[in-house]
Amino acid sequence: MSNIEAFQGIYVAMYSAYNEQGDVDAERVKNLARYYVGTGVKGLYVGGSSGEGILQTAEERKLVLEAVMEEIRGELKVIVHVGANSTRESAELSRHAELHGADAISAVPAIYYRLSEAAVEKHWQQMIDSSNLPFIIYNIPQTTGFQLSPKLLEKLAAQPKVIGVKMSGESTFDLQQYKVAGGEDFLVFNGPDEQFLAGRIMGADGGIGGTYGVMPELFCKLNELYLDNRVAEAQELQYKINAIIKRLLSYPSLYGAAKYILSLRGVDTGQPRLPLLPVREEDHDSLAVLNGDILALVAEYSAR
Repeated sequence: MSNIEAFQGIYVAMYSAYNEQGDVDAERVKNLARYYVGTGVKGLYVGGSSGEGILQTAEERKLVLEAVMEEIRGELKVIVHVGANSTRESAELSRHAELHGADAISAVPAIYYRLSEAAVEKHWQQMIDSSNLPFIIYNIPQTTGFQLSPKLLEKLAAQPKVIGVKMSGESTFDLQQYKVAGGEDFLVFNGPDEQFLAGRIMGADGGIGGTYGVMPELFCKLNELYLDNRVAEAQELQYKINAIIKRLLSYPSLYGAAKYILSLRGVDTGQPRLPLLPVREEDHDSLAVLNGDILALVAEYSAR
């Protein structure tokens, strides 16, 4: 089976799951992972930006993955973000992911330091060499300050274990260039949720996104419409999704808002970890309205 056949599709960038004291809660992690089974998504992206992996210790990140794999192994694909500031820690997380049966690993460059391309390459190479799992590059220059060049991507993609890139930069031209540089069986995942359809049209094989977490069915439907060549309908749905995203972004805490919406559906995941802000009590009523609007849109499109 080709890499594209094995991995293409919709992946929820899974949120964090803490108890009331702010500690990782394995049972809440399991409940959250279970929530997405049966929604139509291909898999979960664990420990990335939406999952607050950068804000957690290595031991906490391991606990999250172990809970996910215990709950849904074999039911959904699991891609684990193993990137950390320390290359040594990243390699350790890579080995742990393989040990516990993840399907692939992924990583951003180290943050804070402004690293050269050679330094980033060496950082990623340590992770690639630390396990036998497929590796998916994570390009998100807005937060890391590093823009992946097609030249470096092409060099890394020449290795059999490097199977794709999560493209969270804002340029669909860059996305298309990565697709060309990677070759015929190289995966490109669209990152910006608000331009999922544009990414697919420009060559993405699927998407990995944080707002998918409160409306996975809508992104699965959007992908279905694209595959059925119902582009006008897909555009209409992308506009409706973007209206929801705009409302989510109007809150001081995107992740706090999303996690509160899930709590209204019986999936408690606690508050985000500081410095990410908690949801404000004054926003509860409007978030309940937003939740109702999302569920109504899901019902409308599930009937189409």
